[in-house]
Parts: sequence; C-alpha cells; structure tokens
Amino acid sequence: MSIEFIGFSATQEVSETVLPQGPVVNKAFLGAVARAHEYAGFDRVLVAHSSASVDGFQVASYIASQTEKLGILLAHRPGFVAPTLAARQFATLDHFSDGRLAVHVISGGDDTEQQRDGDFLDHGQRYARTDEYLDIVKQTWSSSGAFDHEGQIYRHKGQNAGVRPVNGHSVPVYFGGSSDVAIEVAGKHADVYALWGESLAQVGETIARVRAAAAKYGRADKIRFSLSLRPVLAETEEKAWAKADAILATATERVGRNDHFSRRPQQPQNVGSQRLLDTAAQGKVVDERLWTGIAALTKAAGNSTGLVGTPEQVRDALLKYWELGVTTFLIRGFDPITDALQYGRELIPLVRAAVAEREAQDQSQRLAA
Repeated sequence: MSIEFIGFSATQEVSETVLPQGPVVNKAFLGAVARAHEYAGFDRVLVAHSSASVDGFQVASYIASQTEKLGILLAHRPGFVAPTLAARQFATLDHFSDGRLAVHVISGGDDTEQQRDGDFLDHGQRYARTDEYLDIVKQTWSSSGAFDHEGQIYRHKGQNAGVRPVNGHSVPVYFGGSSDVAIEVAGKHADVYALWGESLAQVGETIARVRAAAAKYGRADKIRFSLSLRPVLAETEEKAWAKADAILATATERVGRNDHFSRRPQQPQNVGSQRLLDTAAQGKVVDERLWTGIAALTKAAGNSTGLVGTPEQVRDALLKYWELGVTTFLIRGFDPITDALQYGRELIPLVRAAVAEREAQDQSQRLAA
C-alpha cells in the first residue's frame, strides 16, 4: 500500500472547539462518523483509548457492523489483560470485522494517567512489559500448537488459541512512543510506527532512529511510518489562515470547560508531547504551514498540530513527509463529520493521485535504467 489515510472515531461529538454534545455513548453519532469516513475514502478510523474512555473493543465491533470496507485501528494499552487473552480478543474482532482490524499499541507516557487504572509501573518498566506482552501476543497468533512462556512479567503454560487472525498469523501492529526505550521496542515489533505532526527535520530524524532500531532485527525495510495532523482547508491561503485563527479563538474559550482536556496534566510527561511543544516553541508556523496554535494551547494533548492552506498546498506539504518515508496519514479536523467529508472531497483524492503519479514515474525510470 503506497498511501493510507486514517480518520478518528468517537462515541460523542466533541473536539477542542466543540463542547461534549449528547450522551457519552451515542450509537447514532458513532455510526454517522464511521459511515462518513468510509464514504470519504479513508482506509481506517482510530478508536482511541484513555483511562476515562469507553471500551474500545465494543466501539470497534460497532463500527465494523456499521460499515463494509472501513478498517479499524484499535488503540490498546498492554498490561491490563493477559496477553494470551488480548491475542484472542484481537483475533475474534478481526473475524467479526472480516479482517479489517489493526492494533495501535500505546504503552502509556504519563504516570498519573496510568495510575487511574491501577498501573504503577514506571516508564521504563511499562515498555519492558510491552515488549514481552507483544512477544506473547504474536506467538499466540502464530504458534502451530501449544506453547509455554516464562518471562520477567508473564508466565503461561500450554497456551493454544482456538482462534487466530483472519490471515492465519497476525494483525497489523501500529506503535506509539517517542522515548529512546519506546523506539527500541518499536524497532522490534511495529509494522507501522506512529508520529505526531512534527517538523520535517524532526520527522526525518525520528524515521532514521526507528529504522536503525529495526535494523537490529532485520526489519529496517519492513517498518512503515504514520504521521498525525489536523488539516485546515479553504479555497485560498488567506481564508485558510483566517479559519485557523477562528478555530484557535473558539478553542481558547472552550478547552478549559471541556473535561476531555481539563483532566490532562499541564506539563506532559510523555516525550511525544514534549517534542510537539518544542515544535510549538519555534513559532506559530513551522516549515511554511505546520500550525502549532492548538498544540501550544492544549500543552500538546495528543494530535494537535495542523497543516493550513488550500487543498493543493496541504497536499504538497503532505508529499514532503511522504518523501521522507511517511506512508500513512492520520488526519482529523475540529468538526468531526464535516471535516472528514471535506478531506474526502478535497484532499485525499489529490494526495492519492500525486503519489500514484510519482510512483508511476519512479517505476518508468527504473524500467528505463
């Protein structure tokens, strides 16, 4: 797959500019979000996770029931269920979604957030647990018979799963985490390594570090890269920046009244957010159109940097990341359904066409050489 687009799902209408609307679990809204992304041409939607969120497995299952082709990226924190059980849960969901499942592994970057669910391991211990956890998950998926495991954290005897993923051996593993130890674990396990929307220089640096880590396991050419951004589009650049300014003004007024953001720590512990704040410290705009306003406002609470401009300008900005090695873009807006539909009309087809054209040119040049 040369290019992939992932959107964002939720069971409640909410964003930095939208105060929570309706019940926490709103099936009608979730179904509408999922179908809008499928209609708009997204490959997957993310089902996010936090210590306060609804259960992602059930959300993912509902999305699968409401769509026909849309893939699901289920965020999952290792350590709260046994890895053998998690492996069977993933495989079961993969079957109910007809092979549309991928798993986004997030070990956890904030002690306070982890402790809300009873996890008191420190940062390094969490990643050591993730490493062993994924070893067991993958063995549960792929083992040809019963196996035993005795490690530092987990011990299993005679595990032989009765359900395996649709393809018989695995579910795609996406991986988040920007610390040195996170990158080491990603190099071993990730099919796709996920970054937040940093500058071109930062992204290039991280890709090199992850590939170096993956090379230790003979995987440098197998790992792919995802980048998360918040595009702001309009028919002219001037109107796009005016739209961004309006979004920031509304968010400034509402974020403090929104529990989704007010419960987050003011100074993030996780390295990914710290790196985004470093980007924001460079100014409101980095690399011509990487917008840092929301990242600065929310202390980089997740996916919070944007690309601002016309669809053609944002396409060109995305292509610069693609040239660095990014083949997946997780994009979401501030008006969940409206923005997803706009991306499907105005941005995704432009990017797909440009990538296809460049790949055809590269193929032609290779054949002519």
